[in-house]
Amino acid sequence: MTFRLNGSTSGYTEIDAPAVAGSNTLVLPTGNGSAGNILGTDGSGNLSWVNGRMVQGTAQNSTSGTSIDFTSIPSWVKRITVMFDGVSTNGTSPICIQLGDSGGIETTGYNGGSTNQTPSYVANTVGLNINAGTTAAAQIMGHAILTNISGNTWVLSSGSQISANNITAAGGSKATSATLDRVRITTVNGTDTFDAGSINILYEG
Repeated sequence: MTFRLNGSTSGYTEIDAPAVAGSNTLVLPTGNGSAGNILGTDGSGNLSWVNGRMVQGTAQNSTSGTSIDFTSIPSWVKRITVMFDGVSTNGTSPICIQLGDSGGIETTGYNGGSTNQTPSYVANTVGLNINAGTTAAAQIMGHAILTNISGNTWVLSSGSQISANNITAAGGSKATSATLDRVRITTVNGTDTFDAGSINILYEG
């Protein structure tokens, strides 16, 4: 890779690398990167291609089954938005988000809880709740934002509408045992079945 000065149309002009702490060498990445990539530095003069935009997952219909997984989330991700559009189940157990890494989905160590407008509060247990339970077939519309605060610790902030007459808010945190690479949307009891709507994720660095 070669830097070209602005306005140069006749070949390339070499420019000096800027001085950085501990080194005067700027290490450039090879190749052209991928669409949406930008150059990022580790603070020691080493540059690499990193994702510079939101990446949208593949929407999954939440019309059957007891859980929906999004896997292969890259290690550089720092924020994940989980989106719900008309999602419902055949039961009343709260919908929750479970985090996982290469060792699988984790079902302990979740802090915080969720509450509905109709007075109710449910503490997090097996996952990060996004509501405090609903009537069967009540549809949820909204999103939950997971943000990496440090290391492998993630915090959640969520708000959504439950059908036409109730809203819900939630917050919590969870530290995974290794780098997060997957999320699962399920219910606290693990047996209620999804029967309507769709779910997708956005992630970014």
